[in-house]
Amino acid sequence: MDRHVFFGGKGGVGKTTVSATYAYKCAESGLETLVVSTDPAHSLSDLFDQSFADEPRSVADVEGLSAMEIDPEEEVSRHLTDVKRKLSDQVSAAMVNEVDRQIEMAHGTPGAYEAALFDRFVEVMRENDGYDRIVFDTSPTGGTLRLLSLPDYLEGWIDRLMAKRRQSIDLYERAALGDREPRRVLEGDPVLAHLQERKEFFEYAGETLREEASFYLVFNPDSLSIRETGRAIDRLAEQDLAVRGLVANRLTPSPDPDEEGRGARYLRARVETERERLETARTELDPPVVAEIESRVEEIRADRLDEVAEDLAIEVSVEA
Repeated sequence: MDRHVFFGGKGGVGKTTVSATYAYKCAESGLETLVVSTDPAHSLSDLFDQSFADEPRSVADVEGLSAMEIDPEEEVSRHLTDVKRKLSDQVSAAMVNEVDRQIEMAHGTPGAYEAALFDRFVEVMRENDGYDRIVFDTSPTGGTLRLLSLPDYLEGWIDRLMAKRRQSIDLYERAALGDREPRRVLEGDPVLAHLQERKEFFEYAGETLREEASFYLVFNPDSLSIRETGRAIDRLAEQDLAVRGLVANRLTPSPDPDEEGRGARYLRARVETERERLETARTELDPPVVAEIESRVEEIRADRLDEVAEDLAIEVSVEA
């Protein structure tokens, strides 16, 4: 198993429960584990009945397990403030107010959320060397796919920006007049230096996601969930990100053989339908179904994760 493990899927299929269970299972096997939620719903806090923030905090009564919840709104504000600071250092005093105005307008623009969240997301992978395993409880499928596609898009965008910047510096130097030696600013240009730093950041992100991360998709045994799972598999494949396995969650338990009432008949019919859906997932989707988790009567909380862990047959040992 890779160091970084991602659980994705349609909204409401139980990603947080599966992510937390897998993180719990890793910690119980002796791995120092961090579970990270990028879902604005902050369900990890509810599951563990404990408040988490933007930095790792130890989970009560579970040795070796820490958790953190990334707040997207806070990340957007932090990200744009950082962009504003860096831009203000590069422009004249007369331009600072215009920079501020443009940054404020960017707060609600498409892509600001993903860009800010992606930076924090990669920082977590890059800076938490003290953990053997980092488990990501991601936001619903659409947002996660946009997030994971950013390295490819932004690497190409940065390359074009760097080419334009070099071209503008070259033209600036050629326009130097008089006997003065033209200013050679290319090597020490702070804008180029920052663009190169961002390029390396995105290269690290893309390489880590492709080579040091495992992806699992959680689905429920219904047609809509299975179809969305199939689309997610295709979209991830376009980014050269392979899904290692599928987790079928919230399966209806079969009634006892001697039960013959109306409720038992309903449950048997539902179980039969779900078996057909599972067979569809097994035959039509490439990744294997690696775990089947039945619904519980009560909500899954921290004190019941060991029960769910028994159904979650996903490898925990660290890949050499």
